[in-house]
Amino acid sequence: MRTDNRRVKYLTLLALVVGSGLGLLSATQTWFTIQVRDVADHAGTVTVAGSAAAPALTALSLAGLALTAALAIAGPVFRIVLALLGILLGVSIVYSALAVLGDPLQAASAAITSATGVAGEASLRKLVQSTTTEFWPWIAVVGGVLVAVAGALAIVFLRAWPGPSRKYQARFAGEDGRSAEEALAGLDGAAEAEQPEEAAEAGDEREAREAAESDAPAEPAALDRDTAIDSWDELSRGDDPTR
Repeated sequence: MRTDNRRVKYLTLLALVVGSGLGLLSATQTWFTIQVRDVADHAGTVTVAGSAAAPALTALSLAGLALTAALAIAGPVFRIVLALLGILLGVSIVYSALAVLGDPLQAASAAITSATGVAGEASLRKLVQSTTTEFWPWIAVVGGVLVAVAGALAIVFLRAWPGPSRKYQARFAGEDGRSAEEALAGLDGAAEAEQPEEAAEAGDEREAREAAESDAPAEPAALDRDTAIDSWDELSRGDDPTR
C-alpha cells in the first residue's frame, strides 16, 4: 500500500513537470506563420513565437516547475493550497493558448507591426493574406491540462500522499549513539545535579575558613599603662628596660 501511495505521488509530480515543460517548450516555438502583402518593400512571411503570442505562458510554466518542488516537500495543509494553485496554473495555461487560437491576428499584431511598420487592427487585417497555425499551441493546451490534472490528483489523494522523506535530514548523535535531544537532556540533568554539589563545597570551604580563624593565636594583650610609662622613663635615663 505504501508503494502505491508513493507511485501516486511520483506520477502527480511527473505530470506537473511534463505539463510545465510542454508549456515552456511550446513558448519557444513558432505558433503562427503569416503571409503579408507588399508594403513599403516589406513582403513575405512573418513568424510568431509562442512567447510573443502568449506572453504569460513562460511565466506560468516556470511557476508550474517551482510548484513541483514545493509540492514534493509540503505538509498536508500547505499541500492543499499548492494543489489549488496548480489547478489555477493549469487553467491559466489552457486559457492563454486557446485565447490565442481564437484570434491569431490579434496575438500576432505586435510581430506584424514590428516587421512591416503597419499598425491598427483594420490595417493589419487588410495586410494579412493568410495565417498558418502550427501544432505548438495545442501542445501548450495539453501541458496546461496535465498541470491542472496533477493539482486535482494531489487533492484527491491527499490522505494517501506520503510525507517528505527523512533520509537526507541532518541527524546529530553523540559518541555513545544517543540522539542530540537525549544528549541535551543528559547535559541539563548533569547541570542540575552539579548545583547542589557546588553549594555543599562552598559551605565546606566557609566552615573550614571559620575554623582556621578560630584556631589562630590571639594577639598579645596590650601592655599595662604603668608598665609602658616605666619603660619609657628607663629609656629616658639611658637604661635598657629589657635587661
